[in-house]
Amino acid sequence: MMIRTVLSIILLCAGTVVTTAQSVTTDSTHSARKQSLGKRIDKKLSNSYFKQKYDTNYVVRPKEKWLLRLMGNYAGNYIHAKGTVNDVYSKYDLHTRRNTSLTLEVNYCDIAASLSLNPDKLRGIYDDYEFNFEYHGQKLSLDFNYLRSTSLTGDIELGNIKHLDEDGLRMNVVNIAGYYTFNHNRFSFPAALYQNYYQRHSAGSLLAGFSFQGGSIKTTDELKARSQRAPEVHLTFTNVALGLGYGYNLVLGQRSQWLLHLSALPSFVIYKHNRLTVNKEEKRDHGLCFNMIFNERASIVYHFTPRYFAGASMMMSNSIFDNDKVTVNQNKWLARAFLGIRL
Repeated sequence: MMIRTVLSIILLCAGTVVTTAQSVTTDSTHSARKQSLGKRIDKKLSNSYFKQKYDTNYVVRPKEKWLLRLMGNYAGNYIHAKGTVNDVYSKYDLHTRRNTSLTLEVNYCDIAASLSLNPDKLRGIYDDYEFNFEYHGQKLSLDFNYLRSTSLTGDIELGNIKHLDEDGLRMNVVNIAGYYTFNHNRFSFPAALYQNYYQRHSAGSLLAGFSFQGGSIKTTDELKARSQRAPEVHLTFTNVALGLGYGYNLVLGQRSQWLLHLSALPSFVIYKHNRLTVNKEEKRDHGLCFNMIFNERASIVYHFTPRYFAGASMMMSNSIFDNDKVTVNQNKWLARAFLGIRL
């Protein structure tokens, strides 16, 4: 009886050891597969990061694949419009509330994630919504901005109203600008605006691109409540433009530590559809006309070392749409200061 009991305990222990060994082997295999998958993904990202073709005498990739940037952003929007519909004249010189935010951006092999904080939003004094998307590659660049605002304020001529307070108008605007860089082997947009490339010597490039600007502005119920004699106004605009421009990166310093960038892309409107409605009477403006959209970029970057840098940039979009009845001019700008480190 004693012998049987001892044998049973030995077999039970043996089975437990075998089961534990199998579990350890399975966990180790699973962990190895995870590490293998991670290495394959990292290898593909690294190959894509370094495989870009460019003249290394002018443009190089930083050897560090991690990029961290702390940015302070300051944005604004101006709208100037006027028109006469059925002998009713209206004029607007308005601006939105300034948008101030602080952003932390983490980038690995050109895949980035960011977190933004707007102090005015947290305090409950900023109700507008703004979304920005930027892509700056060696060949192609794209800027996208959407703004929804009820903070338009300024001087107007609208019936018996001479000044507009916030919540009187509601605005929705989309701005899109796309670029193609011809001399992308030697001139780098990302080096000036995103810092995931490094410009070693001065170079410039011809740019080709398109611009889109569309949206609407209309009076709100709050305005009618404040001034019952205020007319009902609704302005809509859609404009598509094509153009050619030029950009230049100026590199200064014995270690190429200074980078100054300027670029401009004037574009001519090839399609437009603008409409101003006052008290349900409307005036349309569409077809071909000598109207323009301008996109300008400027930046300055200083490299303390190859890993540490700081700078500032400005991006602007200006439109001029004019005929004998309706005039619309929008100015959108974004100023940014930044500190960065490569890891």
